[in-house]
Formats: sequence, structure tokens, C-alpha cells
Amino acid sequence: MTTPVLQVTKAPSPEAEASTALIAVVITVVFLTLFSVVILIFFYLYKNKGSYVTYEPAEGEPSATLQMESDSAKDREKEEYFI
Repeated sequence: MTTPVLQVTKAPSPEAEASTALIAVVITVVFLTLFSVVILIFFYLYKNKGSYVTYEPAEGEPSATLQMESDSAKDREKEEYFI
């Protein structure tokens, strides 16, 4: 029977453990900040969707622009301007 060779591993120094923990905390804070910004943008876009004013006539009313175009087309001939 052979016994496995035991290797002595060095424990990381307290300074190396502290720097690793600090890097992990900084990365976690950055990802949480980005995630919260994405959530805030999503809610902003969800609340403000379709908030614009149209000047279309109500249902059943004839369009005033169509009436004006048809009246003006009857009254005058087609004009051409050359520059």
C-alpha cells in the first residue's frame, strides 16, 4: 500500500484575504448599483409610455383638414413655379 503524498499548503496572509474581500465587496456594490439603475429606468419608461397629445378629431366628426384641402383644390388651378 502506498500513502498519498501530503503537501503543505500555505494559508493566505491576512492582507491577501482582506484585499480579496474588498474586491468582492466592490464588485458586488457595482452590480447592485447597475441593477437598481436598470430597474429605475424600466419603471420610468413604464409610467411614461404613450403620454403624448394628438389633435385628431373625435370619432364621427368630419376631418377639417380634408374639407379645407378639397375646397382649395376646387377653387384654384394647379400652379407651377420654376426657379
